[in-house]
Amino acid sequence: MMEDLSSHIMDIVMNSVTAGAKHIAITIAKDPQTAIMSLSVSDDGRGMDAEMAQKVQDPFFSTKTGRKVGLGIPLLKGTAETTGGSFALTSEKGAGTSITATFDSRHPDLPPLGNIRDTFFVLIVSHPEIDFDLRYAVDGKDFLLDTAEWRRELDGVPLNHPEVIGFLSNYLDEHL
Repeated sequence: MMEDLSSHIMDIVMNSVTAGAKHIAITIAKDPQTAIMSLSVSDDGRGMDAEMAQKVQDPFFSTKTGRKVGLGIPLLKGTAETTGGSFALTSEKGAGTSITATFDSRHPDLPPLGNIRDTFFVLIVSHPEIDFDLRYAVDGKDFLLDTAEWRRELDGVPLNHPEVIGFLSNYLDEHL
């Protein structure tokens, strides 16, 4: 099991980056009525055929050269199912991949959410060429950040420019 859900997010997003995604949407939401936490990551990367989409859910399969196992997706699936939730992976070759996991947030085996603020920050600064749609709707907070919108407003100034990094850091501190 990974230490926290933010580690799962980072792992899944790195898969998206490796698949050539130019747009990645991440949503973390918790229904206050049911206490169901949902995590979804969707991208416009290379995608996979049905056979490959099934294989990546097997811990003894990896698409990475030099590795015999790939644990990220199977661990997320296992965490979701262990906590009374669900897991779904849909993908289309040439069109992208979408992963959704749900969890009962009251389950004692649910790992902590982790540092979502730093996760979002690192993703944006490390991959300024990717458009991220980030949504966080948990415990009364409703945060939405669209880096494509920021990029338009910045008119050519990269998201990893030192002044933008400082602004982004403060912005995330205020809103997450």
